[in-house]
Amino acid sequence: MGVMTKAENRAAAKAWHEYREQQRREAGRAADIAADLAELDRLRRYLILGRRAHGADAEKLRSAIDDYVEELTGDRTRLHAGSSSIG
Repeated sequence: MGVMTKAENRAAAKAWHEYREQQRREAGRAADIAADLAELDRLRRYLILGRRAHGADAEKLRSAIDDYVEELTGDRTRLHAGSSSIG
């Protein structure tokens, strides 16, 4: 393996920098989604367990939350497991 030229070294450094920036953006996006899911879970629990909304209105709100969770994660039921267990 030979010695890298200045141009090769710059290209490698640039590629590494772009890779690290992409990792930072992905980590930031994952953190944003996690924060959104935590707040949506809190709201969903409030609606279900706190019974602040009843009947069709409550169902519309839960459905809207589930729609958004599906948009974020691809899994509409992501928040269901924690809030639907009984006992």
